[in-house]
Amino acid sequence: MTAPEQPAKEELDELDALDALEKEASEFNKDAEIDRILKAFKLDAYAVLNLQPGIPDTQIKLQYRKLSLLIHPDKTSNPLAPSAFDRLKKASSELQDAKQRAHLDECIADARMLLMRERKLTVDSPEVKEPDAAFLAAWRKKTIEVLVDAEARRRKQAKAQLQEEGREQRKVDEETEQRKRRREHEVKWEESRESRIGSWRDFQKGGERGEGKGQSKKKKLKVLG
Repeated sequence: MTAPEQPAKEELDELDALDALEKEASEFNKDAEIDRILKAFKLDAYAVLNLQPGIPDTQIKLQYRKLSLLIHPDKTSNPLAPSAFDRLKKASSELQDAKQRAHLDECIADARMLLMRERKLTVDSPEVKEPDAAFLAAWRKKTIEVLVDAEARRRKQAKAQLQEEGREQRKVDEETEQRKRRREHEVKWEESRESRIGSWRDFQKGGERGEGKGQSKKKKLKVLG
């Protein structure tokens, strides 16, 4: 039985070179995707995941799985991979949350409406029915503006809510302190009860002794006629 032929040294060198090229290409793709994710507008989860609005939930999950495997920090030496991975995960969670996704879809629709109003277009306008690259770019830009405004309002409302909660908490704290002072006063008053009663008894006894002395003095000073 003859031994299997060993690959020639030249063939091994070529295979090693191909493996190196594939590895380099893979790392390039990973770095490029990490760069794209970090440059995407982070308030737009669709942009972070490189998806279009209206896509079904199943596609969102598939896209997240695909990209997360590509840029996972354990699979690349890129130091920015953890930040990109966290942003990708956050975007996926937002799109799978019905309330947050509805808010994002509403902002995107508002941006389209504002753009149409600025350009005096209708839903039947060719630019709207079959948008070209220029219209889509303007729509994305307008979406960013709408999302920034919405986030500013959200933060303002959150700040006002925190201030209101702070006022309510201070009110609760003040009422709690007042009740505490009343309880302490009542305890001290109760603790001093025996002392007050004893003082009153001593006063009463002293008064009785004083009256008795006065009467005896009056009797001694009485003159018989």
